[in-house]
Amino acid sequence: MSNFVAVDLGGLGIDPAFRETIFAHFRETAALMTSSTSTATPLEHAFYGRVADVKSPKSDINALILDYLTMEGYPKAAAKFSKEANLKPQQEDPTINSRQQIQHAIHTGDIETAITALNELDPEILDKDPQLHFSLLRLQLVELIRQCNGGDTNPALDFATKKLAPRAVMNTDFLKDLEKTMALLFFPHDNLQPELAALLHSDLRRNTAIKVNEAVLVRQTQRREAAIRNLVRMRAWAETSVRARKKGDLPDRIELGLNGDDSDYLEGVHENSHEPMITT
Repeated sequence: MSNFVAVDLGGLGIDPAFRETIFAHFRETAALMTSSTSTATPLEHAFYGRVADVKSPKSDINALILDYLTMEGYPKAAAKFSKEANLKPQQEDPTINSRQQIQHAIHTGDIETAITALNELDPEILDKDPQLHFSLLRLQLVELIRQCNGGDTNPALDFATKKLAPRAVMNTDFLKDLEKTMALLFFPHDNLQPELAALLHSDLRRNTAIKVNEAVLVRQTQRREAAIRNLVRMRAWAETSVRARKKGDLPDRIELGLNGDDSDYLEGVHENSHEPMITT
């Protein structure tokens, strides 16, 4: 019986055998590498030959891709992929277009539009999640500061005083975040300490958009992320476990193959102006 942790694939109907292929090569390597001689070429680690021997059902892979496109808010790509892969579309998600619009607004810095759209979709999301609400308001303040760099700071000061300060006095973490954000007003943006520069980096928009999307999904489907994210974490856990136990000979580094360089297979998926796959 497998000692690997089970993962909830969100009712996709995927054959359990497919899940095993995510880490089967690690178990095989651990059991066999010490008792057999590699037949791979000198330039290729024997591990990769075992990976090539693992055959994953195409239908399961397609189901994971469609689930990712749907859960992450790519309606056009999901529809196109369903047609090209001859798949029946997942149960219609009434929030997918709204989620796409909200994420796009966040990624382009239009936080006011994102908050308005989110409240129209489900006003209870922000009412019941003060942390998420504060994160959006702080991001809106960052965008105001970005716009007034070297110019009129009154819009940013007024916004911070009216929208953020009342929340910050009730929460010490909020207060620290607000003070850090306000520091952007006093230093040139081209020479900031890393802690402050991170506030102006696109990662803050991206991470906030992910949190908003997850919050909507939890309210609507009780599942906050695409199933493939769980599989990626499970695969990373399997590798870490094998290395920690020193039971097999693995390459020094094993690429996940889900970074931006591999985005061609999801060509046209950038409907929300962010990366095609986030694995961490």
